[in-house]
Amino acid sequence: MTNLIPYAYLIIGLILLSGGADYLIRGAVAIAARLKISPLVVGLTIVALGTSLPELVVCVRAAMEGAPGIAVGNIVGSNIANILLIIGAGALMCPISANRNHFLRDSLLMLGATALFIAIAFTGSFVALSGAVMVGLLFAFLFFSYVQGKKHGTDDLSMIDMDDVAPADIVTPLRAAIWVLGGLVAVAVGAELLVGGATTIARGLGVSEEVIGLTMVAIGTSLPELATVIAAAAKRHTDLIVGNVMGSNIFNILGVMGVTATVADVPVGGQILAFDVWVMAAAAVVLVPLMLTGSVLNRKEGTACLALYTAYIAIQYIGVDRVFS
Repeated sequence: MTNLIPYAYLIIGLILLSGGADYLIRGAVAIAARLKISPLVVGLTIVALGTSLPELVVCVRAAMEGAPGIAVGNIVGSNIANILLIIGAGALMCPISANRNHFLRDSLLMLGATALFIAIAFTGSFVALSGAVMVGLLFAFLFFSYVQGKKHGTDDLSMIDMDDVAPADIVTPLRAAIWVLGGLVAVAVGAELLVGGATTIARGLGVSEEVIGLTMVAIGTSLPELATVIAAAAKRHTDLIVGNVMGSNIFNILGVMGVTATVADVPVGGQILAFDVWVMAAAAVVLVPLMLTGSVLNRKEGTACLALYTAYIAIQYIGVDRVFS
């Protein structure tokens, strides 16, 4: 029974993270609606940052507890899962289309952020200076997105689906405040349980913290994005799926890693440098021709993405060195 406790912590932590982030976003959006803040600003700040909150809290907590492998693995693994798992699952439900101009703009930003992440990773660690630069670039990205949104109209939120987070009616201020505070507590407790459980599981299985971060933790913290994609696919809002995923990947790199590095230095493990960052880069690069070929990602391509992700997870637990030796 004792051996099951870390797994219980992991599962409870994931539930608290996902549910807490959801209610935090809903409460914050309701408060913003009361204050008559522009939907564009809400989408680019509260919603976008909120869906990356699980990754942020887990990474900061892991770095502070001396488990940098979980922090780096979470970001790299989440970005891989966002493309191969989440977009693949969405394409399996229905073919995914994208506005060509929006896709080209957003994909260039994502590829640029990915290249920056890899370049800094090869210095050996993310430190306060690199973190500050990344956070500065995040604010530049938010400003750019705001200007583009105002230029093309406030409905031009290619990265954000507001339908699932904006309240259908006016929520009372007290209820909104309870959602925000309760969400914050749930996310904090969930991160504590998740990091503790994942670290214990890694030691018990004899695998590295990086592997746990790249797989279990990454999938768990990507649940808000997966829920958004499933909802968008069910409503055939497929143009939002790719934008949401690319926006999440940009936030993960610039925001999550940037903030984490300003809190504590985050060294990068050898396996991640030798293998995983290149899988992350390859997934980002391959998405471009897939989407530009007819501007649609079909079910066959979605199945291929899921198969690749399954193979990637299998390689992690078999061992990268064993597979490629």
